[in-house]
Amino acid sequence: MAAPAQKRVLLIIGGGIAAYKSLSLIRLLRTAGIGARVVLTDAAKEFVTPLSAGALSNDKVYTDLFDLNDEAEMGHIALSRSADLVVVAPATANMMAKLANGLADDLASTLLLATDKRVMMAPAMNVRMWHHGATQRNVATLNGDGVLMVGPEEGDMACGEFGLGRMAEPETIFKAIMAELNPRTGALNGKHVLMTAGPTFEPLDPVRGITNRSSGKQGYAIAEALAAEGANVTLISGPVSLPTPEGVERIDVRTALEMFDTVHAHLPADAFIGVAAVSDWRAQTVAADKQKKSANSDELTITLIKNPDILASVGLHTTMRPTLVLGFAAETQNLEVYGKTKLRTKGADAIFANEVGDDKVFDQDTTNMMLIDAHGPTSVKRLTKAEVAQDITQYIISRLN
Repeated sequence: MAAPAQKRVLLIIGGGIAAYKSLSLIRLLRTAGIGARVVLTDAAKEFVTPLSAGALSNDKVYTDLFDLNDEAEMGHIALSRSADLVVVAPATANMMAKLANGLADDLASTLLLATDKRVMMAPAMNVRMWHHGATQRNVATLNGDGVLMVGPEEGDMACGEFGLGRMAEPETIFKAIMAELNPRTGALNGKHVLMTAGPTFEPLDPVRGITNRSSGKQGYAIAEALAAEGANVTLISGPVSLPTPEGVERIDVRTALEMFDTVHAHLPADAFIGVAAVSDWRAQTVAADKQKKSANSDELTITLIKNPDILASVGLHTTMRPTLVLGFAAETQNLEVYGKTKLRTKGADAIFANEVGDDKVFDQDTTNMMLIDAHGPTSVKRLTKAEVAQDITQYIISRLN
């Protein structure tokens, strides 16, 4: 029997400081036996050299659309279709804008338009550039066109700012590549599930903030169970200290506004699950400096304003509402009453109401859960969070299939 053909990735490296990380990605691919052919943009050559990329990939590096030798040896059309997956890392705002709007003025953008293979992008840019309306419109367009997104992540940036925009780490991109090249089979194979998990953190000043006790355990258990059934899971996570489940694309955010933007940037999806404990309020003004205690006053007044409702914004979306929208309701009392209200007002298909309070749910491995949908409420069950994850996964399978 002939040996299976080697999987190949066409890696387009964009012009950004994160380009150096792509060299580690090449090494990971090669170690796993994945062929890596590299394309460098002109801007990328300011950060990495064709020599270093070629030495690591053990292949020719392509840089110029109008190179006569390259076109004679392997034209850009053949190059665009020679791999099993096209990966752009880092994907700059400019490169994403080109693909979203069908522009082709260099080798990289021409390859992206000419390929007949799946495209995966790892965005990397300044936090303001990522949140700009034009970038978010382009991300929504790319998602609608079937482009896979890995990241961006939150953290310190080379420009000195902090926020969403860092390129995902090479190991994270590598895992996403392997999941795409070797898809798992299951009842949710090919289904895209978008979900949130964990708490949010709303800053009051550079030191203090408003948050909650959510550990993220329930959301991460659900993500793991869905991935085990073959779903393509995009997990938008607040700040937690949990490992990323195998086969899950994780995007870290901090505030409710960042979570809102990231969720909408990754629509459409087959299903959405709002598990995160999102803060209802944020400070109207975030102090630039730490607010010191005053000897003249025993009080501090902070004006809070409402955060956008993520679950309702997805459930009531007029153009990109998922087929199935599920929400969680963490309540200290009246589970059925509040759960039914949330089902009606959020445009959800089902609400999983759980009882919270002292020594209940938060940081625990068990929960009291009630399912509320169009068929009415179920009785409250005491389950482990792993059992809840399996029940929700089976519920999604039954509804989507």
